[in-house]
Amino acid sequence: MNEKMPMITKAQAEEIAGTYPTPFHIYDERAIRENARRLKKAFSWNKGYKEYFAVKATPNPFILQILKEEGCGTDCSSLTELMMSEAVGLRGTDIMFSSNDTPAGEFTKARELGAYINLDDFTHIDFLEQECGVPETVCCRYNPGGVYEVSNGIMDNPGDAKYGFTKEQLIEGCQKLMKLGVKNFGLHSFLVSNTVTNDYYPALARTLFSLAVELKEKTGANIAFINLSGGVGVPYRPGQPANDIEVIGEGVRRAFEEIMIPAGLGDAAIFTELGRFMLAPYGQLVTRAIHEKHIYKEYIGVDACAVNLMRPAMYGAYHHITVLGKENRPCDHKYDIVGSLCENNDKFAIDRMLPEIEMGDLLVIHDTGAHGFAMGYNYNGKLRSAELLLCEDGSVRLIRRAETPQDYFATFDFSGLFRG
Repeated sequence: MNEKMPMITKAQAEEIAGTYPTPFHIYDERAIRENARRLKKAFSWNKGYKEYFAVKATPNPFILQILKEEGCGTDCSSLTELMMSEAVGLRGTDIMFSSNDTPAGEFTKARELGAYINLDDFTHIDFLEQECGVPETVCCRYNPGGVYEVSNGIMDNPGDAKYGFTKEQLIEGCQKLMKLGVKNFGLHSFLVSNTVTNDYYPALARTLFSLAVELKEKTGANIAFINLSGGVGVPYRPGQPANDIEVIGEGVRRAFEEIMIPAGLGDAAIFTELGRFMLAPYGQLVTRAIHEKHIYKEYIGVDACAVNLMRPAMYGAYHHITVLGKENRPCDHKYDIVGSLCENNDKFAIDRMLPEIEMGDLLVIHDTGAHGFAMGYNYNGKLRSAELLLCEDGSVRLIRRAETPQDYFATFDFSGLFRG
């Protein structure tokens, strides 16, 4: 079962805060590397397997460098993500460009880098051709429509999602792309976010493998790879069972052997684009209690806010909280843990049972390694925090400094405001 443990002690946190004031995000290098190796092992049965880390989850070049050293590429969806990948030395087939509603110029950058291009829509074929020409290998994103179900019930409703080709569009699109010189195809689909079940990836694999066979039969397309994208999630609540990546990899292998190999597609590579699974459990937000309020409820105000972690405010998402130094004390006080934004949804926890919190206590908010810092913004003029790396040798490294007011004002030109 899943337990939630802080990666640093109260003493370590206080020492770090002496140099890098709270709030800050901190990531565990050793755990990130170990998880990447588990994933690679789970899919080692496929000779072409590669993980393309979803940069949007944790867009930090130091994190990308760690994953690059572990054999991962990047999944990019914007110009700046492509540029960040390039900055850490990734090029060519180490990059998957999976965008949608793609602005002009971004396909050009992807082609300049030699990245795989994953088209989201039939109309993007002409857009790509006109902008920068069509490469010999193209991936297409599939949307099956309707609702998507696995053995444990309905997972999501792809029919309401903005992404992907219909099957009919895929067939026509492959035929059109082959006329434009495409020789190799990839298939991609992202249907469900943050699944905590071992069934999702094998079920998606069967869907895409069957589609690959059908496309080959109807168009003669050479299917070079199947991209299962993301969706393998993490347990945010203590005691919630975690996914078993070895079981997931084995489920995909069985589907591959049953569907792909008999159809002559046994050489196709399997790709994944995981973000949350790769990083979420290995990052934590450290914040300090700075105010308490006693009205109709008991409130603890901390120096972090939704700028540092938007998920609870945006989705009502649960993130576990540990009060450092009080891990073994009874959780006998009910609090709302809040930030300082002028928005009532700026709450990290509502009616959360925790040990008694005193001013100055340090709190760890768990599982912020993906879609944590990345979703930050500057509402109320709030500034983004520092990001730190807990290195394998136990040292702490600054991998992104905290923003300053000078950063916030840097995009303004005040000169025109004060003319006589």
